[in-house]
Amino acid sequence: MNEKKVIVIGAGLGGLSAAISLRQAGYAVEIFEKNSQIGGKLNLLQAEGYTFDLGPSIFTLPHIFERLFTASGKRMSDYFTLRALRPHWRNFFEDGVTLDLYPEPDKMADEARKVGEPPENIERFLKYSADLYDLTNDGYFENGLDNWRAFAKHYGPWKFFQFDLFRSMHQGVASHLQTRYFRDIFDFFIKYVGSSAYRAPAFMNSLPTIQFRYDLWYVDGGLYNIARGLGRLLNELGIKVHLNAEVSEVRQEKNRVTGLVANGEFHAADIVVSNMEVIPAYEKLLRADKKFIAALEKKLEPACSGLVLDLGLDCQYPQLAHHNFFFSDHQKEHFKTVFEKHELPEDPTIYLVAASKTDSTVAPAGCDCLKILPHIPYINDAQPLTREDYLCFKDRIIDKLERMGLKDLRKHIVFEHVLTPLDIREKYNSYKGSIYGVVSDRWKNLAFKAPKQSSLYPNLFFVGGSVNPGGGMPMVVLCGQNVAKKVVAWDKS
Repeated sequence: MNEKKVIVIGAGLGGLSAAISLRQAGYAVEIFEKNSQIGGKLNLLQAEGYTFDLGPSIFTLPHIFERLFTASGKRMSDYFTLRALRPHWRNFFEDGVTLDLYPEPDKMADEARKVGEPPENIERFLKYSADLYDLTNDGYFENGLDNWRAFAKHYGPWKFFQFDLFRSMHQGVASHLQTRYFRDIFDFFIKYVGSSAYRAPAFMNSLPTIQFRYDLWYVDGGLYNIARGLGRLLNELGIKVHLNAEVSEVRQEKNRVTGLVANGEFHAADIVVSNMEVIPAYEKLLRADKKFIAALEKKLEPACSGLVLDLGLDCQYPQLAHHNFFFSDHQKEHFKTVFEKHELPEDPTIYLVAASKTDSTVAPAGCDCLKILPHIPYINDAQPLTREDYLCFKDRIIDKLERMGLKDLRKHIVFEHVLTPLDIREKYNSYKGSIYGVVSDRWKNLAFKAPKQSSLYPNLFFVGGSVNPGGGMPMVVLCGQNVAKKVVAWDKS
């Protein structure tokens, strides 16, 4: 047993994954979490008979989560139950066209024919996506590559061109698909990382393979049961979790961190892992030099934020699937408005979850609970929007949904809850209210996020959406596993 002590700041999925993986490697591990429950953005709201997933609501790549359990001789299925969803999601367009996504090629071909997209185009695009995924997974994901030097060493220069480096994600999509419907649909897979298809590098077209190869899942009872399951595993491994314990400082001595202060009390550690995002951690906990912070800000621009609108209804809308997208009629302008102008979009693409289509326990009989999420800009501290600004935008969202088929939606709302970027920043210490960590932008960072090991303090490590490989539940869980490997390798050296 390794006698060294690791403290993890934050009990988001990345922090939980790192803590579990480090405990499995033999370290003594404790977690300090500012909120009253574990899970971070993986959160829930229960009110008046309705249950909402406040944060992530799409489960992918279950084999990455499974590793946290199998490494301790456990079975994930004993902790929470998954079921595959059909369709994966439903896509609504302003002209009345509705298209479903399926992993089965024959069903996908039928959907393509509805709008004149040759099925072979879909097949060709998904082959292109799969090749990019396999290439990216081999090094960037599974080996936890953090920079171009590690990239070059792993892949060698001859493989660089296979990443389709000279095109944007949208250009890669448009080169394979001819209808605006399927171009918009596959462009919007960039939702997983909160970026723009017109700014992200083309190798982000690996994202559809995550879904089409490994399926799309729901966790019975709601996705917060993942956190509950991981909480059980923490207890079984003897990992102590301090809740309502906000960290105010990480102390340093020379070029090492020595521990942290939470609720006014110092806790010593040999190694610290921060699940708090990189820039807020350096700013608030380490009081880093302003020039150092400014350099980080140039490379680590936040991904977008979102307006999270949870509605309990006294009716159901039969046209909805579990997951739904209501597309902007001008998606290029939507991306430009959010990611370049940093303004609230006039006509956003809207993600809508109706979990009661799959799970009758999340709403009263005959009722729906809707989670509605349009992507919007992160907080501009120089000219911040007010809560009233966001609530006006909320009304625009409801107007659009009523226009696109959810007739009299306002009249059927019996419960409403709204999270703005201001709330997200306050609750999760999220940098500028971002949901997905760092933006993936070919001109700013070529989709690289922050490295896992601090450049200032070698025994300080980072995990989460602001760290490679980036945002999304499976990616931050994978990041936690890779952070643990990096800690072990560094410690041995």
